[in-house]
Amino acid sequence: MNVVVSNQDPITRPGAGCRLDGRFFLPLIVALFACGGAAGENGGSGRENGSASAGSPGAGADQEATDGPRFGPGGQLIRAVDVRVGGIPISVEIADTPALREQGLMNRDSLPANHGMLFVYADEQMRSFWMRNTKIPLDIAFIDRNGSIVSVEQMEAQTDENTTSAAPAMYALEMSLGWFEANGVGIGDRLEF
Repeated sequence: MNVVVSNQDPITRPGAGCRLDGRFFLPLIVALFACGGAAGENGGSGRENGSASAGSPGAGADQEATDGPRFGPGGQLIRAVDVRVGGIPISVEIADTPALREQGLMNRDSLPANHGMLFVYADEQMRSFWMRNTKIPLDIAFIDRNGSIVSVEQMEAQTDENTTSAAPAMYALEMSLGWFEANGVGIGDRLEF
């Protein structure tokens, strides 16, 4: 598959990295879904605008297995893709529909190491998440349309307290609590596909 991210940057081989440009990322995710890549919308381990979801403790021995396919609300397949954030390779489930974003990481007991959930939105605006029915504490990075982290926050499990982005964001990345600090990833670092 030959995906052109911009007029000057063709991706011609699997694994070829590129920096995200908000104008092209969402269509690229949609193209990946069509090819069996990733899926989802509207959510976060925390339901956006007042909700977060459960599911990502730190790297622990009792981490949830992810060998088989995972299904969201209404049996919708949740796809995962490999990305890099701050140069660190991770695997993310894509939440890009209202139902998947609402479900987020709720009711999960754990997250595997270097796994998270990427919430994808059609526009850039202030985002707010909560942790209702989310059993594990999480870090959340809010990311702008260009793929740059604009803020990183920590969210406690099982709370309705809102965690809001410090600046408008088009994406939100939830990882296990402490992941960003442990990996030296912070504001200004980039999400790369």
